[in-house]
Amino acid sequence: MRRTIIAAPTELAADAGATVADDGGNAVDAAIAATIAAMCTEPGIVAPGASGFLTVSPPDGDTVVVDAYAEMPGRNAPRHRRGVATREVHIAYGGGMRTVIGWGSIATPGAFAGFQLASDRYGAVPWKELFGPTIAVLREGFPISASAAAYLGYAHKAIFGWHPDSARALHRPGGHPIGEGDILRIPELADTLERIADGGADEFYRGELAHEIAAAISAGGGLLSMEDLAAYEAIPRRPIALDFDGWSVATNPAPAVGGVALGALLLLLRDPAFEGWTEAGCRRTAEVQRAVLEHRAHLLRLLPSGRQAIADQVFEMARDGDLDALRRSPSTVHTSTVDSEGLAAAVTVSAGYGSGAVVPGTGLWLNNSLGELELAPDGLPRLEPGARLASNMAPTVARRADGTVLAIGSPGAERITTALASVLLDFIHLGMSLTDAVQHPRLHVERFDGVPTIAYEPGLPVVPFDGLEARRFPDLSMYFGGVQAALWDPIAGLYGAADPRRAGAVRRGGID
Repeated sequence: MRRTIIAAPTELAADAGATVADDGGNAVDAAIAATIAAMCTEPGIVAPGASGFLTVSPPDGDTVVVDAYAEMPGRNAPRHRRGVATREVHIAYGGGMRTVIGWGSIATPGAFAGFQLASDRYGAVPWKELFGPTIAVLREGFPISASAAAYLGYAHKAIFGWHPDSARALHRPGGHPIGEGDILRIPELADTLERIADGGADEFYRGELAHEIAAAISAGGGLLSMEDLAAYEAIPRRPIALDFDGWSVATNPAPAVGGVALGALLLLLRDPAFEGWTEAGCRRTAEVQRAVLEHRAHLLRLLPSGRQAIADQVFEMARDGDLDALRRSPSTVHTSTVDSEGLAAAVTVSAGYGSGAVVPGTGLWLNNSLGELELAPDGLPRLEPGARLASNMAPTVARRADGTVLAIGSPGAERITTALASVLLDFIHLGMSLTDAVQHPRLHVERFDGVPTIAYEPGLPVVPFDGLEARRFPDLSMYFGGVQAALWDPIAGLYGAADPRRAGAVRRGGID
């Protein structure tokens, strides 16, 4: 008998994972099915043209991170076309942010290639079955979640109002965005998923659908071409590994920067032992975050090939507890699943803040991964075509010697690593229950209006210090991520926790 616990960003996504588990799927199958559902039913938050990472940990094998992240396009485009067909917009989300949208902001998406690789290697049911639950709800109609409605309230006009198909689908008559509970049907996207289900990921990257995607982007003036799609491959990578209070933690390696930052945060808060969320504990956490996130900003300015050496230096300093040395140095969804056989999967995908572009007739919203300015502080990426873009994602699996396994991850852009570090600290180090750890208030050091600031949720005794201002949110906020965590304990069994900051849900599924 195999049972599976699914912690997903929405009830629809969790239900999709549970349905596939009921039909014989394992943790990897359930995670992929849930993520496909989230990608297609959380408009604005994410999109089918997304990219991401899948951390898969078999009970008796090596943990692998499947790198399915966005790639720099433009294999057949002259350099002077970079930045064409884009525009910078401002939205009020999180207190205000800038992003770049349009056809020219679209990077080569990797999610379906990553799903195919993970399904082929680890899955227990046929590829086609992973799409069934989502195809059904796209045809029948689904309610807009609170998280998607909240984001569209900020972004509907600036990001999703310029493209006619996007504006028509995501707005009510009169121009107001669709709201929480409104029913949305996207039958053309159901048709597109059926094509991918029948033809495999090859249909998305080398088939007729690929030609339609490339033609639409070319007509809009973007960089991504058929050559870029056909050349894309998901890459299995060896994860970053560290020990944290008796748990073996595996997370996302370079060229992504999220796992590096998460590992450094945990190591620096491990020694000396973090004593709790007192005023002193909040100050220490802010000091550690400031040092690590400044290093992360430096990593973002390096080419992908140069990040590994700097990441190694970060870890050496963090393992030594050398905070002074670190100081001296320079929109997303997540699903976690674990089954009763000890297989764990953590999947994070992102389409950035959305390009606003839809491939006509397909229902495929596309990413703006080239336009995420927080990941490209010097402007639009100047990478060679085929290079992986930087990412904050850090889907993570932690194991204990007794067989207990935890899959965990979060959306939240640059807040991903600080959210995950807080939850792991609370659960593993401070001994909170998984639910309490996920619900506990968080803080994040950032630059707000150009000023170094501690953003924090109520319940933490944060006091400004050493040039850091304080920005208190009125309540728990999706700005601080949406952690989804799934746990299997060989004695206590399966347990999951979904973040109340987003419309997350936990479901069980499986076969007898």
